[in-house]
Amino acid sequence: MDRIERLEQGMLKESVPQFNIGNTVRVHVKIKEGEKERIQVFEGVVIRRKGARNRETFTVRKVAYNVAVERIFPVHSPWIDKVEVTRVGAVRRAKLYYLRQRTGRAARLREKERVRPSKPSK
Repeated sequence: MDRIERLEQGMLKESVPQFNIGNTVRVHVKIKEGEKERIQVFEGVVIRRKGARNRETFTVRKVAYNVAVERIFPVHSPWIDKVEVTRVGAVRRAKLYYLRQRTGRAARLREKERVRPSKPSK
């Protein structure tokens, strides 16, 4: 293990959030304004994950007031407080760049069906 890998090992988070491409997530980001610190929530669809170990990033896309906003977050960033998964999307691609050309209902993703326990038969 060389010096860079040892340095990167110390920067890894213990609890990495579990989410995939196509999921709708709420990312709680710590924002520092002067001496105050607050948490800002950014909610959108994960359109890509890239990298490995502590260099891994993910891109979240949302549309607010007909303006699309994409933000790239490092997975192991100390500024990310938590990542909540609100919807699990059913996608068949590793990168969802095609959503950039779509608007409105065409940009929505199907939700993955969740396994429900079966009812006991009589």
